[in-house]
Amino acid sequence: MDLQQIKETRKNSITVGYLFDSNKERLRLKALNGETGFGKEIRDKNIHRPGLALAGYVELFTFNRVQIFGNTEMRYLRHLTLQERIKSFETILQFEIPCMIVTGENTLDPELLTIASERGVAVFQSPFETTKLVYFLGDFLDDQFAPQTVLHGSFLDVYGIGVLMTGRSGIGKSEIALDLVERGHRLVADDVVMVIRKGEGILMGAGSDVVKHFMEIRGLGLIDVRAVFGVRAIRFQKRVEVIVELEEWRQEGEYTRTGLDHDNISLLGVSIPHIKLPIFPGKNITVIVEVIALDYLLKHYGYDAAKAFAKRLDAAISEKNKGRRAIDYFEHDFE
Repeated sequence: MDLQQIKETRKNSITVGYLFDSNKERLRLKALNGETGFGKEIRDKNIHRPGLALAGYVELFTFNRVQIFGNTEMRYLRHLTLQERIKSFETILQFEIPCMIVTGENTLDPELLTIASERGVAVFQSPFETTKLVYFLGDFLDDQFAPQTVLHGSFLDVYGIGVLMTGRSGIGKSEIALDLVERGHRLVADDVVMVIRKGEGILMGAGSDVVKHFMEIRGLGLIDVRAVFGVRAIRFQKRVEVIVELEEWRQEGEYTRTGLDHDNISLLGVSIPHIKLPIFPGKNITVIVEVIALDYLLKHYGYDAAKAFAKRLDAAISEKNKGRRAIDYFEHDFE
């Protein structure tokens, strides 16, 4: 299957200023030396605690990461004299560090802050404890550096399952999505779907900031789903769990009949169930998409209808070979 990818990107860097502005409220960051070093670039999504480097061992110092000064680092510095603290601090500042974050109730000596400013290194302070800050900041950096792609399709939450419908332009994806919304399901994005890989095996989808929850219906024009159907008809993001490819019915086309041989497709390195759905006039695609979502839920909880039927069929064939009838007894029906 060839997904209609508009583009696939991966960020190589973000600026220190962008990190601060994006997390100022969430992590309650405070810039201790103004906008010093805001133009520096962060090129590594990982976070580092420079305890060993402060002690003088810099052989394995990953200086190109955001440096976190927690209780361990600050207590080590406090047990030194001021001159020793300055020397220890200068040891790590000989490297091109993007920025530093001091956590909890810890503070830097004014002398150390001055050295950081002279070297052009931003120093932030957060009241969060180190573990909490590393969790939230790590999640933010994972998102920023994760591979992402922009797809052409309609993405909905159907019974809690993220269903991405793809297919050629004009095949009717938006009309089917609108029908699903009218039936109580939730639109995530239409036409332009942004997909990001979060973690090793999770894809998250969302709409673009410009399009959001607008839909283009041919012959009608643009409609705002949130304004028409209310806030309960939309979602801002959802996990991508099933891809449904819509295509015109072809007599010579190969389509699964039993469900035992569904294909998967690799998207950003993640394997996703892929269902090729032929359409023709009169076929109720909306209900079929609902059933696809429900069937996915059943499989998630351990029940596969195709495998259950295959097992039942094998048992029936075995009984027939023993000379038994398919149905032993018909009850009376007096209706």
